[in-house]
Amino acid sequence: MSIVRFARIALPAALLLSLAACADPTADKPKATVSAPTPATTQAAATTPAGVTETATIDAASSSIGFVGSKVTGSHEGKFEKFSGTLSLADGKAEGGKLTIEADVSSVKTDAADLDKHLKAPDFFDVEKFPKATFASSSIKAGGEKGATHTVTGELDLHGIKKTISFPATITTSPDAVTGTTEFSINRKDFGIAYPGKKDDLIRDDVLLKLNLKAPRKKG
Repeated sequence: MSIVRFARIALPAALLLSLAACADPTADKPKATVSAPTPATTQAAATTPAGVTETATIDAASSSIGFVGSKVTGSHEGKFEKFSGTLSLADGKAEGGKLTIEADVSSVKTDAADLDKHLKAPDFFDVEKFPKATFASSSIKAGGEKGATHTVTGELDLHGIKKTISFPATITTSPDAVTGTTEFSINRKDFGIAYPGKKDDLIRDDVLLKLNLKAPRKKG
């Protein structure tokens, strides 16, 4: 094969690989609405709705709380290995119920050991100062963006900053369990995580959150 022919084949392929490597994983995902929490929202998030008749504990072994962060040259997937929470129903339905989550931020695990250490440091999560991240919903309503079954609103406490967020989720109930799945992005700078990255490899502000939750229901 001649050098010219090789260049005609290899250069476009290299360009495609480069474009794929720097693709934004949040580009086609819903973006959470974020606002400062009001006293009413904070009180609602801290209180169990009056209509809740059943609370199921999230099974961490069959659930996951993950994220995807990206920069100019590529992306990294991660998760929190230790977390707990509940999915509550109102008369057997998710709407009017409640979602609570508490994650041990120091349990963060990614596809790179060096990155794990850096994420725990003050540049990012600063786990010694802020060891926990929590979410408590103030409302769960039927209907959601991009075909989701529900819209969840509540208070996210991350990196010592509390914000009210809303995001779409698909929540289903069966006789055996309540399940919830969602993928949406948040801006890390809204929560004071502003480390820019290297000058030639800047970190994107938006981070994709991926939740897959299962809470077995009590029999009888």
